[in-house]
Amino acid sequence: MPKLGFFGRQSLLLVAALLLAGTASAGLFDDDEARRAILDLRQKIEALRRETDQKLLEESKRQAEELVSLRRGLLDLQNQWEAANGEAAKIRGQGEQLGREMNEAQRRQAEQIKRLEERMQRLEPIKVSYEGVEFLAESAEKRMFDSALASFRGGEFESAQNTFADFLGRYPQSGYGSSALFWLGNAQFVLKNYPAAVASFRKMIARSPAYARVPEAWLAIANCQLELKDLAPARKTLEDLVANFPQSEAADIAKERLARMK
Repeated sequence: MPKLGFFGRQSLLLVAALLLAGTASAGLFDDDEARRAILDLRQKIEALRRETDQKLLEESKRQAEELVSLRRGLLDLQNQWEAANGEAAKIRGQGEQLGREMNEAQRRQAEQIKRLEERMQRLEPIKVSYEGVEFLAESAEKRMFDSALASFRGGEFESAQNTFADFLGRYPQSGYGSSALFWLGNAQFVLKNYPAAVASFRKMIARSPAYARVPEAWLAIANCQLELKDLAPARKTLEDLVANFPQSEAADIAKERLARMK
């Protein structure tokens, strides 16, 4: 028997029902053969109905299963989408954090490079020209000497004395050394520390006998000796000054003092 579609089967049932109704009303099938035919037709109709119900049930079950599977698939897709979004957000967050860390690292690196350059500039010797002499000096060395000299010129003789002494201890080979000894001796003279002043001036002369301020240092030694009432040594110092540096201004002053000492 060929299979009918759902609507075909429904139509067949309707036709069968009409035939039954028609035969019943006409009274044409009152013999055994008619009853058997009717019974057989009813059985076929019932079987067809059961088959149709079973097909409908199976189709409904299949559609329900497909719907459940579709819903499950959609739910899985939604979960995967949410997980992907979460992972993307996590990656974006990590990328932003990495960007911030990189920016911070670059900022720290720039600061370190700047500090290193500044330190190198402080440590790198610079060319200095002072009192007709050129030499190399560290930036800190120059700043310390300038600070000590500024203290002296500002009348801060105690501070100048201490700073020049510290300078000579820190930079014993400095190109400023002779000048530092000269100004140290002058600060000590003002503070009436005459023996220390004499020692500073003599050390300066021994260190740099060709230094332009050597005549002034000899005159300063004589002044210290006069303050100490060492007249004979003072006279000898003035005479040596005139003999060794006759063209200097210090020698002119020495001559005047020698004249007053007679």
